[in-house]
Formats: sequence, structure tokens, C-alpha cells
Amino acid sequence: MFTTVIAIAVLLAGGVAPQTRQSVRIAAFNIWQLSTTKLDQVDSGGHGTNAQLRNAAEIIQRVRPDILFVNEIDFDAARCNNAAAFRDRYLKISQNGQPPLDYPHVFFAPVNTGVPTEFDLDRDGRLRGPGDAMGFGHYPGQYGMVLYSKYPIDTAAARTFQKLLWKDMPNNLLPDGQAGKPEWYVPPEVAVLRLSSKSHWDVPVKIGEAVVHLLACHPTPPVFDGREDRNGRRNFDEVRLWADYLTGGAAAEYLVDDQGQRGGLSSDRLFVILGDLNAEPAKGEQTYGCRAIDQLLKHPRVQDPAPQSKGAAADAQDYPGEKACRTSGFGRVDYVLPCRELQVKDAGVFWPPPDDPSHKLIQKRETSSDHRLVWVDVVIPAKR
Repeated sequence: MFTTVIAIAVLLAGGVAPQTRQSVRIAAFNIWQLSTTKLDQVDSGGHGTNAQLRNAAEIIQRVRPDILFVNEIDFDAARCNNAAAFRDRYLKISQNGQPPLDYPHVFFAPVNTGVPTEFDLDRDGRLRGPGDAMGFGHYPGQYGMVLYSKYPIDTAAARTFQKLLWKDMPNNLLPDGQAGKPEWYVPPEVAVLRLSSKSHWDVPVKIGEAVVHLLACHPTPPVFDGREDRNGRRNFDEVRLWADYLTGGAAAEYLVDDQGQRGGLSSDRLFVILGDLNAEPAKGEQTYGCRAIDQLLKHPRVQDPAPQSKGAAADAQDYPGEKACRTSGFGRVDYVLPCRELQVKDAGVFWPPPDDPSHKLIQKRETSSDHRLVWVDVVIPAKR
């Protein structure tokens, strides 16, 4: 009652009551092979029955993010139903007694994985294999991405960089035999090969009176290649794309999105980078001047909350960095990185220790995923 009286007094005096800053939980989760086949496994009531996806959904329901970015979901171009299917058949249904979750706002768009080329890109003597696609994939849309939000998404203002060519990045690491780089891709391949192995998205989300740009992607793993290091080079440049995007100015002049807009993100915009970046801060190679992820972790506009878990800290696996920050058996590869203007309240990784009853949800890849959900709580200003 006292608060109400103050608010009325402010309005009567011709002023405006101060707006409330709110805390928002933002998460990223690579769910192992979240395929159409698994999503279509339902009971007579239309509820999902796949055990792995039920466990993954339970993890999400336990963490309860307000915004969730998921990697490795099939983009089903023909019906474009998979994003809604995972939400409606799993997240909106209570898993093991957890309260359901609903995300009324979804961003789901095409990716490069499995999109065929006319070339033998992996040099295995065969065409149309998964290694010959724009991004590794057995079929178009495999290993796709989706963004779920409780807050409105400005779809019309979203920017995607699915079709940006690798060769158009200045000083790129593309192994084309030029400027001392290894010879791998020949000119006809260089002319069509895209930089993003999936896609890079800038998705604006309206939270109260503020707008936060979610910079989401899933670069290729820097392995499964040869001495030419074509995947390691591509991973480095995929991570670099966001670094250039944030630096802006001349560094971002080459960035032309799929909508035809040129340039990077204005320096006055709020943002959060998120996704499985396949880039490791402790074990990653420094072949190209620095570790790939350092392009973001050491960027002046980015802060690193360094989320941790008791499960990772207790794991027996040797690791040269901070063990508690790992997000998979590969190390720390999954990230939620806010801009420096956002206050971080809390952060964590869903990796329960062995003595926790919920540890059963992450025992192995087939249980839920070979990655752990990572989350960060940030305070959104009243207006930006």
C-alpha cells in the first residue's frame, strides 16, 4: 500500500515512477542430435516419448531459463515444425515432476549444414557426402539451431549471416594456397564456400523497454581434418566474425548479412553471445596468433562470467585450465558471454556431482547430451 501511495504521488506531481530493472536467465544447450526422428516419437496424446529428449527437457525445466539457445536441432525446411515440436512435446510437458516451460517466441532459420555443393570438399573421391556440404551434415538442416524466448523477438530486425562467403573476410585463414596458406580449396570452391558452418544470427529481443541482441552461432569443431587445418582455420574465422561485428567500423565493413545490410553492431547496443563455439580457452591451439576463443574472451566489449559447476570440479579428468568451468568432456566449449554493460548476478553449468540424484541426467551422451547446459543471470536496465 505504501509503494502504491508513492507511485500515485509521483504521477500527481507530474513525474514518472522509476522503472524496475529485471534479472533474466539466458542459457545455451547443445542437445546431442536433436533430430526429426526423435522429435516425431510421440504417444497417443502427442507427448514426446524419446528418453534422451525427456532428460534434456528435464534439465532445461530444472534450470528454467527465460531465453534458451539450442544447438543440434534439425531444421526441417519442408514443414518448419521441429522448434515447436520440442517445445510443445517436451518443454511444455512436465518431466519427472518439474514444472513445464513455455516459450511463446521462437527464432528458427536455415543453416548451412548438409546443404550440398558440387565439389569434393573433403577429398575422399566422392561427391555429395557430408564433408562436401557447405557445413558438415548428412542432410540439409542437420545440426541446426533454435532460439526460444519468453520475451518478444523482433524478427523483422534480425540479421543472419548464413550466406556470407569465407573469401570475403579480409585476411581470412581460408586454405586456398594464397599468401602462404596451405593449398586445399581450388578457385571454383573458394568462389562458393560460405564462412558459417551453420549460421550466425543477431536476434534482437525486447525485454521491458530495453533491447538485447542475442548473437548466436555454432562454429565447426577445429578437428576432423589434416595438416591443412581447414576446420581449425574455419573455426577461428567463425569466432572472429563476432569479434569483428563488435569492433565495428572498418573491421566490420565486409559483413553483409543475408538481408543486404552492411556493418557491425553499434557500440551503444546491449548483447549476449551464446552457443557451442567449439573453442577451448585452455587447450585450444594458438596457431594463428591466439586461441580462437580469446578473440571474444579478451574483446573490450565482452565480459566472461566463467560459469562453473560442482560436477566438473569433481570430475577426475585432467584439464589444464579451471576444471569447474568445463562444459563437456572436451573442455569448455559452450558459452554465454554478456556485454560489459550488463550486470551479471549469477552463472552456472548444469553438471551435478556424482552424489547428486540429478547426476543421472548427464551420465553419458545418449542420456541427454555430451554437452552441459550453461546459463547466466543478467540484470537488464530499465531502458536502453
